[in-house]
Amino acid sequence: MNTMLLSESQIKKLITMRDVIEIVDRTFVDLGEGKTINPTKLNLNLGDSEPTNLPYKASLNAMPAYIAWQNIAGQKWAGGFGLGRREIGRPFINALIMLVEPNYGDFLAVMDGAWITNMRTGAQTAVILRYLLKEQKDITVGLYGAGVQGRTQTMALTSIFNVKKLYVYDPVPAAAERFKAEMAPLVQGEIIIAKTPKEAAKADAVITVTPATQAFLKGEWLEKGTVYFAMGSYQECDDEAILGASKLICDHVAQCLHRGNLKSLAERGQITADSVYCTVSELAAGLKKVGSVKEEKLLVVPIGMGCLDVAVAGIAYRKAFSLGLGESFSFDN
Repeated sequence: MNTMLLSESQIKKLITMRDVIEIVDRTFVDLGEGKTINPTKLNLNLGDSEPTNLPYKASLNAMPAYIAWQNIAGQKWAGGFGLGRREIGRPFINALIMLVEPNYGDFLAVMDGAWITNMRTGAQTAVILRYLLKEQKDITVGLYGAGVQGRTQTMALTSIFNVKKLYVYDPVPAAAERFKAEMAPLVQGEIIIAKTPKEAAKADAVITVTPATQAFLKGEWLEKGTVYFAMGSYQECDDEAILGASKLICDHVAQCLHRGNLKSLAERGQITADSVYCTVSELAAGLKKVGSVKEEKLLVVPIGMGCLDVAVAGIAYRKAFSLGLGESFSFDN
C-alpha cells in the first residue's frame, strides 16, 4: 500500500478558506451528534511550562480523531517551538497529519499540518460566531495578535461577515502595520491599529490569539454583547474576563480545563466542568441554544481539536487523489 505525501504548497492548491469553514462546520455537527470521535489531546512538554526544565520552550500534542462523515481516521502531531525555530526565523508552529483507513489500517497519507492548523483555527472562530450571531452580518472585531493566526482569523471572518471595523493590537507596532497592509484588501471596512490593549476590546467579537504568558486583557473592558474568544495556549486574560462571563462555551471541556486561559482557575477549583454552559458541537447539532447575545458576555474557549485538522486533511487527500497530485511512498516495502 502506497502512502500519499503532500507538502504545504500542494495542500494550498487544494483547499480554500471557504472549504475549511464548511469542513469545520460539518465536523462540529457530526461531533455533536456523537458520530465523530475526538479524544483528549496528549501533550509532550519539552520545556514550555513547569515542571519540565528542558531548554527548548516547546511542546507537542498528539491529536487523534475519527471523522464519521468521511469514514477516515488520523492524527495530528503538532507543537509550538518557542526557542530554536524562532532563532532561525521559522514559524512558531510545526505539524504533520497522518490519515488511516479505519478498516484495514492502511496509512493513506502523511502531510504538512501547520497550514491546516492555522486555517482551521481561523475557520473555527468564524463558524462559532455564525452560530452565536445567527443572522447578523455586520460586525466589529477586536483582534490581539498580528501573526499568522491573526491573519487566518481575518481571512475566515471576512468570508462570512461584513467586518465594518477591525481593531488590531500587537506589542510590536511594526507587526501591526504589516498586518494592516496585507489584510486591507480582505476587510470590507476599516483596519484600525490600536495603540493600547484596551482600545481593541470594544467590539462584537474580541479575539486573543497570542503566545502571551501574562494576562493582558482585562474583563472590565468587555461590554455586554461581546463574544470573547480566548484562544491562546497560556494566560491572556485576567480572572474577571473568565468569571465575569455570563456563559462559558468550550470546544472540548477536558482539554480547556487543563490548558490555556482556564488552566489556572481550574487548578484552584474556581472553574469546573459544571461551569461550562455547552460545547461548540452541542451548539452546532442544535442540542443547546444561547439566544440573543445583546445582554450577554460570552466567553468561548476553543483550545483546538484534532478532528477538525483530520477532517480538513481528509478532504485534501481525496482531492489530491482525484487529481493525481502528491508523491507516494511505500513504508511496508
